[in-house]
Amino acid sequence: MAYIIDLDNYKDERGTLTVIDHVLPFKIKRSYYITDLNHLERGGHRHLELVEGIIALHGSFTVGLHDGTKRQEIVLDNPHQCLIIEVGEWHHFYNFSLGAILLSLASTHYDHSDYIYEPYS
Repeated sequence: MAYIIDLDNYKDERGTLTVIDHVLPFKIKRSYYITDLNHLERGGHRHLELVEGIIALHGSFTVGLHDGTKRQEIVLDNPHQCLIIEVGEWHHFYNFSLGAILLSLASTHYDHSDYIYEPYS
């Protein structure tokens, strides 16, 4: 099931530096971020191979998860935390705050055949 990794961060009078180095359970092959989010859901799929790290760079949103057995909801609202979504976990994102930014770190390059759009029953 999905889990949170706390990212190292260093704060001083100049700001906060957050580091993603040797903490992910995969090598990053692709990254993307989503801005201008509104009331519409994002995601709504699962993967055959891809493992994903999700970070709320700004604002907050809810991640709904289902691994075929257990359902889970996680609110991401801390840019120093990364949610790891495992292979096969149905996930969707919703309840975006104004100005929210979602960052994804992916273990594979984009491959449409890796996506399953049918949720678990």
